[in-house]
Amino acid sequence: MNVALAPLAASVLTSRRRWLGRLVSGIPVLFLVFDGSIKLAGIQPVVEAFERLGLPSRTAGGIGLLELVCLAVHLTPRTAAAGAVLLTGFLGGAVALHLRVGDPLASHVLFPVYVGALLWIGFFLRDRRVWDLLGTVS
Repeated sequence: MNVALAPLAASVLTSRRRWLGRLVSGIPVLFLVFDGSIKLAGIQPVVEAFERLGLPSRTAGGIGLLELVCLAVHLTPRTAAAGAVLLTGFLGGAVALHLRVGDPLASHVLFPVYVGALLWIGFFLRDRRVWDLLGTVS
């Protein structure tokens, strides 16, 4: 490759990676906004799910608010890493709850893992700090 074109090629790759990261991040973000919102709304399916999981339904609003706050921390560029860590813990709690009640593995227990994986893959692609932390060459 022409040495003069190398910075341009790197810039295009970085731009494409960032947009791909935003696209991948959009999937778990949309799910988490929906999930947190329905918990805040306290709709009947949420009440039933909380009862089935052995949680008091009155805690749904607080848990939904916590979820949305963690998401807001993640979506703020300066605090995105802290938000990703907080959401990882939040999703880990969901895995533990589903394991405790004996829910199906692939559809219920691992679903928060899928959400978390997409969240981190998107973060990795769109944020150079994560890319550098893992020692990846761009």
